[in-house]
Amino acid sequence: MNWGDETSFDFCFEGIEKGSVVAVSTYMATEHGNRKDQKQWFLAGYNEMLRLIEPEKIVCYNTPFPEIQGDIVHVDYELSSWKFMNFERKSAYEDLDAFKIGGTFIGTHDTISPYLDTFKGGGSAYGGDWQPSKEDDKRLVGNPGDINRTTDKNGNERETKIGSDGKATGERHHSDHNNSKDHSNPHDHDITWEGNHPNFGQHQNYWDGNIPAFKRYLGGSKMANIVYMHGHNTPEEDRFKTISEFKWSINSGAEIEFEWKGKHYWIIRYGKDKRITIYESNKPETEVAFDTADNALEYIISGDRLRDVITQVNVIDRTI
Repeated sequence: MNWGDETSFDFCFEGIEKGSVVAVSTYMATEHGNRKDQKQWFLAGYNEMLRLIEPEKIVCYNTPFPEIQGDIVHVDYELSSWKFMNFERKSAYEDLDAFKIGGTFIGTHDTISPYLDTFKGGGSAYGGDWQPSKEDDKRLVGNPGDINRTTDKNGNERETKIGSDGKATGERHHSDHNNSKDHSNPHDHDITWEGNHPNFGQHQNYWDGNIPAFKRYLGGSKMANIVYMHGHNTPEEDRFKTISEFKWSINSGAEIEFEWKGKHYWIIRYGKDKRITIYESNKPETEVAFDTADNALEYIISGDRLRDVITQVNVIDRTI
């Protein structure tokens, strides 16, 4: 994918099939040489590409910027360059297709093969090592054993348990998310790191009132540290810039509260099959469940198709 300034956006993405796998490079927009001023130019075109194409995956040559969204497959620019090629060994193989991503050649060459497993297993929303780019996301990393204590924008407490690798393993929400039929207060989520980004699992309810302690012991009688964290994302940070960002968020198990035309809505993953469920706040009878994010985007809210307005709605809160 390539683009110029905004005047090129009307034509430079034409002919690319929606939902396809695309490739970009941040190399010429980084602090390489004197080109660091091109980062904003890159991000403007990248976000427009996400909006129009909604790619399944993005192969990114060179380190992805923390701001970029999508299912990223990070390819180290230097390790895939000519400097690391063995021309004598490579020339012995006539079938050059074997050297492409997903090719059949399993040799000792070191151009792109180190990333085959990454490509097949899925990429990272931020590429490389996941780093929080928003204030609220900081609760998902910390010192091993810590419990990060925060509040959502409605003032409801959250507790996030940090595992031995410094990444969150679980989160407790002291809220029923305006749907007491489906959520107990509190309820818990397991958090896994698939494709090197956080994924919120199915929530666990405690209808009988038998609520387990949300603690982590560090050995012996030493208890975890409680870390109080303050601050929230800005409305602009929470707003979905593209449909692809929304799909990534909901596919990562996010719980999303938003407002449109004076009505409040929630989107959650619910049930053992983790279907995407949309409902109006405190009106469980309005629940509608969908198998995929694309199907959920066809949902009609206040007379508008969600796909047409998701980048305009007022996002009140989102877990990721």
